Amino acid sequence: MPVEIVDVHDHGQPDDLQNQILEGLERPRGEKNLPTMLLYDERGLRLYDDITTKAPTYYLFGAEEEILKSHAFDIVVAMHHSTGVVPGEGVIELGAGSLRKTSHVLLALSQIVEIPGRNPPITYYALDLEKRELERTLNEIDSSIGTALHHKVAAKGMWGTYDDGLKFLQSATLHTISAFDRLTRLSFTGPKARDPSPSSILSASDSTDTHGTSDSTSPPSTPEETQPPLHIMFLGSSLGNFNRKDSAAFLRSLPLRSGSGDTLLLGLDRDNEKNSIEEAYNDPHNLTKNFIMNGLRAAGYILGNERLFSEDNWDYVNRYNTVERRHEAFYKSKISQTVEILSVGLNIKFHENELFSDVDAYTLFSESNLRPMQRWYDSSSRYSLWLLERPAFIFPLLKPAGNFAGIPNKSISSSPFGIPSVQEWENIWALWDTITLRMIPPSMLFQKPIDLRHICLFYLGHIPTFLDIHLSRLLGEPHTEPEEFKNIFERGIDPNVDNPTQCHPHSEVPQNDDDWPSLNSILGFRNRVRARLLKLYDDLDAGRQAWTRKIGRVLFMTLEHEALHAETLLYMLLQRAGTGTVPPPGFATPEWNSLAASWKSLPPLMQETVVLGPATIELGHDDAEPDDELEEHRLNIQDHEFGWDNEHPKRQVEVGEFRISWRPVTNGQYYQFYQLNKDKVQGIPASWVEEDGEIKVRTLYGPVVLVVAEDWPLIASYDDLSTYATVKGGRIPTEPELRMFYDKFESGYEGGANTGFRNWHPVPATSGGKQNGGKGHNGGVWEWTSTVFDKFDGFKPSKLYPGYSMDFFDGAHQVVIGGSYATIPRIAERRSVRNWYQRNYPYPWVGARIAYDV
Repeated sequence: MPVEIVDVHDHGQPDDLQNQILEGLERPRGEKNLPTMLLYDERGLRLYDDITTKAPTYYLFGAEEEILKSHAFDIVVAMHHSTGVVPGEGVIELGAGSLRKTSHVLLALSQIVEIPGRNPPITYYALDLEKRELERTLNEIDSSIGTALHHKVAAKGMWGTYDDGLKFLQSATLHTISAFDRLTRLSFTGPKARDPSPSSILSASDSTDTHGTSDSTSPPSTPEETQPPLHIMFLGSSLGNFNRKDSAAFLRSLPLRSGSGDTLLLGLDRDNEKNSIEEAYNDPHNLTKNFIMNGLRAAGYILGNERLFSEDNWDYVNRYNTVERRHEAFYKSKISQTVEILSVGLNIKFHENELFSDVDAYTLFSESNLRPMQRWYDSSSRYSLWLLERPAFIFPLLKPAGNFAGIPNKSISSSPFGIPSVQEWENIWALWDTITLRMIPPSMLFQKPIDLRHICLFYLGHIPTFLDIHLSRLLGEPHTEPEEFKNIFERGIDPNVDNPTQCHPHSEVPQNDDDWPSLNSILGFRNRVRARLLKLYDDLDAGRQAWTRKIGRVLFMTLEHEALHAETLLYMLLQRAGTGTVPPPGFATPEWNSLAASWKSLPPLMQETVVLGPATIELGHDDAEPDDELEEHRLNIQDHEFGWDNEHPKRQVEVGEFRISWRPVTNGQYYQFYQLNKDKVQGIPASWVEEDGEIKVRTLYGPVVLVVAEDWPLIASYDDLSTYATVKGGRIPTEPELRMFYDKFESGYEGGANTGFRNWHPVPATSGGKQNGGKGHNGGVWEWTSTVFDKFDGFKPSKLYPGYSMDFFDGAHQVVIGGSYATIPRIAERRSVRNWYQRNYPYPWVGARIAYDV
């Protein structure tokens, strides 16, 4: 049977490869470049195959093949964990090449198809530039493993460029097609392309006015949501062919839908030793050189003369750019020369030794609206395969790294901890609506997951009420109607409060369910308050209202109040996970067994403990709220860093020498301690649950067995963890000690820390090793300190929120610092942030490491 290949070239548009070549050649000296796709003509593909099979220094191909040989089944199981195999689903490989590595994926896909069908439920599409190479490689696949794929996985070709393939995917919604003959008849007038950036604001239905009995939070399924999943594979570290700005734009353009089961399998080289990388791209047999030089031949062919660039006049130069952390390949002109392009009447001058270019991972993913689901390493840890999804929302990096352009976001402040942008509000609203409207079923709205807290419905009204009150005070305007919301929802436990007596005494919470406002009326109120906030931004942008530092402070305070409450509500909902709370929608359900296996394969920590000090450590920052009213500061907003009252002022603290554990206490460590010391503790931590005599760890997806979570940081009260530390001969570190450790070893959000909802659960702590300068992360928890939350020299309570800190200077609360997996980046990353909880409070996501006196 002939190989089936569809031509996905956009024949309605002229081929612009020639224009790309000319545009690159006409650039100024030092900026000239050629399109990378020139390397991958038919001859280039065969030369590249020589590199992968005959060049021992080119480790990338072998490392990726090793991962696929060992983990292909785990990878496809993780791909399908949320949806299973869905008839009509598509697996598309961008730049398929020889398909030697891909054969492992195809066999694994066939193994998860339980019932073969006349029409195979999975169709694999190999996208590549050269039709004859596609025919050859697909025929080889059919000859070698065709029998295993029969009636399970169909293998077909797509002939075209990345752009052609992506346009085809978006316009023809390929993954809805199960029959190939239908595929070949699709035109470019198909369904509208999908928006890769999902809407972040959910609107309330006005069709009912009940007390939460109708599910206005789950909109009806759209045709897009019922389409089979699409799985994209982009292997071979091919993303390195783009510069950093374009790589993020390319990944953002991929038609991946949140919550649909769509995935991306991405191969990336790691930040390895400079010599190792350069040797990989410059083998002693000149196989890579031959491949690169073929690009000149291909460029000449496109311009009308295959010998336009005489190879005698050019050389290949390769180097690893340590600043940008990327490999770069160049052509170098050996002589001063002028190349005459007769087909377009153009002369291009090259100077002697003139170079022109042919051109880390969490940064890229954040900028591309992608979330890592799982990662696999080769045995040398030099190469990774990442399985990614486009989540319901994502928090971008606080600072752009390298040359990444970032997601469009009109920023008011140069400081990431300054005035929030509208985009930040939309991110927070997407988070808040995901939690309140999609994770809390109607049956839970009037329940208290934690007895000391309010019912779930309260929080839906408290957040817009808090914002509305502060907007009214700021602008001297009346409150948004109806007034009943202020009277009911102004009362509340503040973001970090764990003492139910600390409430606003002038408002009363209804005692009967029927006395609460309806869900729909609360959501309508919420929408009006949000619109009021957006109007303020419009007025400020248009100059109808002048920016002041007080306005900035109110916006900072109300946004972070919402974020802190979201985390509070989530750790409340954790207590009902598996029995009521809905798992986070728009995020793939973890494939726990596969994840546990990959965590076990992580490189070991560089060291179990480290000695630090003596040193002087700086705490806090300078952010005096009274200065907002001073004329010299009132308009100074551009580079100002806001914070809560307990963060000001900056102060120096002396720290003696101490030793501290590299990772927080883990579930596995505490379980062993618990088994031997049950008489010394109050019971199991609130983050654990005992089912049928077995200890499990709570997650928002339901409890998981201890073997999965044994290396996660333990979440427990200060009292429990302090007892553990004492038995182990240590203590909980002070705030300055822990801060000193963070300053030296924490990787931060942009370095892969488990904050900002990268995961909805803890993960094992990591050490960055050589690739990250020894930095790593603690697994995604706040951390207890032995420092009591109290006044310090220079503290002044906030006038806008006077009870935020001072109501808890009672000697019963401990300072915690850092941030959990549910802490937004601007809070987790602001070095001056100090959170606090009561010592015996077991619910929030706080762990601890052990310090030892030296």
